[in-house]
Amino acid sequence: MARTSRKIPVLILFCVSVTMGVVESGIGVNWGTLSNHRLSPETVVDLLKDNRISKVKLFDADPAALKALMGSGIEVMIGIPNEMLAPISSSSSSSDLWVSQNVSRYMVKGGANIKYVAVGNEPFLTSYSGQFQSYVMPALTNLQQSLTKANLAGSVKLVVPCNADAYEASLPSQGTFRPELTQIITQLVSFLNSNASPFVVNIYPFLSLYGNSDFPQDYAFFGGTAHPITDGPNVYDNAFDGNFDTLVSALTKLGYPQMPIVVGEVGWPTDGAVNANLSAARAFNQGLVYRVLSNKGSPLRPGVPPMDVYLFSLFDESAKSVLPGNFERHWGIFSFDGQAKYRLSLRNGLLLRNARRVEYLPSRWCVANPTRDLSLVANHFKLACSYADCTTLSYGGSCNDIGEKGNVSYAFNSYYQMQKQNPKSCEFDGLGMITFLDPSVGDCRFLVGVTNNESIGSSLNCKGIMLLVILFWGYFFQGYLF
Repeated sequence: MARTSRKIPVLILFCVSVTMGVVESGIGVNWGTLSNHRLSPETVVDLLKDNRISKVKLFDADPAALKALMGSGIEVMIGIPNEMLAPISSSSSSSDLWVSQNVSRYMVKGGANIKYVAVGNEPFLTSYSGQFQSYVMPALTNLQQSLTKANLAGSVKLVVPCNADAYEASLPSQGTFRPELTQIITQLVSFLNSNASPFVVNIYPFLSLYGNSDFPQDYAFFGGTAHPITDGPNVYDNAFDGNFDTLVSALTKLGYPQMPIVVGEVGWPTDGAVNANLSAARAFNQGLVYRVLSNKGSPLRPGVPPMDVYLFSLFDESAKSVLPGNFERHWGIFSFDGQAKYRLSLRNGLLLRNARRVEYLPSRWCVANPTRDLSLVANHFKLACSYADCTTLSYGGSCNDIGEKGNVSYAFNSYYQMQKQNPKSCEFDGLGMITFLDPSVGDCRFLVGVTNNESIGSSLNCKGIMLLVILFWGYFFQGYLF
């Protein structure tokens, strides 16, 4: 999934090379960190272990997260940003250095259980106009050689995330990759097959419903539909199976009908849009989990469910781009503070357990001063929401109907909590005031920040900055540096 912007896809593809063999299928999670309120990595890892979540996917190679995951036994996928593909594809020394800094250093006795490396993130997205496409295979080649040098090629496999519009189809049986991608996708799939590796696909029925007013709502879930899709002898009663089998057909047309498939991202948001709510999210995710664990499979692969499924996502991410929609910040099965949003069982009927030892800021909030004229509040409101998250105020959001003063108070408080309750952050030229009475209304929750967190940029330490500088200098001046 693109971390800064995203089109509204029926599904997003990931092409992945992973270790095959006897691997227990399971439910994993995506751990995104684009948030104004981040729990410490140690708290997050404890949360994963408490909920018996044994697989996690990161979108970078965050040193703090990897350090916290060391010794946990949790399988990890780390990522390489698209912007780093050019230097890695052009310099084996850059590739060696990246593997040394982000893989080898953690793959020690009692270390992190890194299984996959995502080489780029949706590099074939149409909106990128092919700017990353030529780097993918050379980067794969260099990284594979680097892993071999480090004696890690047998345990760590490479991932190449594919874009949401990588294939086209009107019916699952007609699934094919886009003509202009056929050559490179064929190369990728051959690479996967040569490593006995699965293909990873991201399926988002919510986005199909959100982007198409004619999309049958019941078709997005797993309880059956009044609008099934008939495709030859197969009948589809849910979008998940339809999307999954479209990929099966596309792979079959390339000559790989039996290639194992992993669902890298799938989920349902809880706020920020119509149909994005707690009850819908619970219905979808619980239905998905039950279906996967039942081993029912799909019409084209009966009895053969995905090898693994990674829910998107672990937490809400209040700093994500809202270009695709305000719901982008509300995919978490847990809220920012590690509290389960709804009753969800990932295995054996065990419900989600909340994060332990979460330390909150004092119980106080910043709200609009009721004694002041708010006619000049617009600029302050815009300023607060430009830094903090106000997406719940949008149409369909949980705070959509709390009135003008309520909206102002919500914006002021969101900014105030993001600033760790600094009194000056509640001034707003006298229009704000601090209160000790919780202003939450119904389902509209006015948050209180946490103290056991880390800032968004804290994980990019000096070593990480130096590594990035070295890689790019190596790319442009490799004749001198390497």
